[in-house]
Amino acid sequence: MGRLGVRLAMAAVGLTLLAGYLAAAYLGYLGLYWLWANRPDLPTLVAIVVGVGIVSAYLSYRLGTSQLLAALETNRLPRSRAPGLHRRVDELAARMDVDRPDLFLTRAHAPNAVAIGGAERGALVLDRSLFRLLQPAELEAIIAHELAHLERNDGLLLAVVQGLSRTVVGLVTVALVPAILALSGLARGSAWLRGRPFDRSGPFARLRRLVLSAPMLLVVATTLLVRARSRRREFAADDRAASVTGNPEALARALKKIERAQEPAWPLAPLSSHRESESRIERWLSTHPSTDERIERLAEQAESRKQQRERRGEGNEGPTVIPIE
Repeated sequence: MGRLGVRLAMAAVGLTLLAGYLAAAYLGYLGLYWLWANRPDLPTLVAIVVGVGIVSAYLSYRLGTSQLLAALETNRLPRSRAPGLHRRVDELAARMDVDRPDLFLTRAHAPNAVAIGGAERGALVLDRSLFRLLQPAELEAIIAHELAHLERNDGLLLAVVQGLSRTVVGLVTVALVPAILALSGLARGSAWLRGRPFDRSGPFARLRRLVLSAPMLLVVATTLLVRARSRRREFAADDRAASVTGNPEALARALKKIERAQEPAWPLAPLSSHRESESRIERWLSTHPSTDERIERLAEQAESRKQQRERRGEGNEGPTVIPIE
C-alpha cells in the first residue's frame, strides 16, 4: 500500500471515529434532553438533589464511623481499667450538650485524639501515648476539645457538605458527557485525518481537557471551602474546651506537646497535623490551623480570664504563663 493508500485508510479511521463519537454524544444529548423535558418543577428538583445528597452523606457517615474505628485498630477501654478517666468524661459530657461517648484506645503513628460520630452515639479514640505525654489537666482539655466536636456534630455536618458537593459534581459531570464525547471524537478524528493519530495537541484536544477540568475545579473549590470551615471548627472547639474546663493554659500546653511529638516523616502530616508550614497550598489544604495561632488565641483567653478575676477581686497566684519554647 502506497503513501496515498495509508493516508486514505487513516482518513477512513478518523471519519469512523468521528462519526461514532458524535453518534454517542447525540444519544447522550437526547437522554439528557428527555430527562430535562420530563423534570419535575424546580422546587421538587432541588429537593430531590438535596435529599439524595443528604441521604448518601448520612449513610456514608454512619458506615464510615464503624470503618474508621476498624481502620484505627481500636480497643474499647472498659471503666474498670480507667475509672478516673471514665468519671471525668462523664462529668465533661454532663456539662456539655452531648451523650457520653464510648472510649477506645489505639496505637497510632503519633499522639492524637479523634472524635467519631456526633452528639448521640459518639466515640472518642485516644492514642495510648497521650497518657505518657500529657498531665491530667492537659488530657482533660484535649478530651473536652474532642467532645466539643461531638457536641457540634462536626463530623455529620462535614459528611453532609461533602455528600452534597459530590452530588453536584456528579450532576455537572453527567451534563458535560455529550460535550466530552463530541470533543473526544473531534480530537481523535482530526488527528487521524491529519495523519498523526497519537497527536493530542490539537485545538479540540485542548478544549476537551478544558471541559474535563470543570468537575475537577469544582472538587478543588469544595475541598478548599470544607478545609477552611474545618479550621474554623477547630477554633470553636478550642473555645468550648477552654470554657468548659476553665483552663485554656492546659489546652495550649497539650497542643504544643502533641505538635512536638508528631512524626514529621509521616507523608500526610502537613495536611492533618497542627504544624506551621511555609507552603500556602499546605495551609489551604490543612484541616487544622497552626498550633502557634491556636496557642496565641488561648493565651489571650487566659489573660482575659485573669483580668476578669482581678476585677472581681479574686485571688491571683501570679501571671499565667503558657510555655511555648
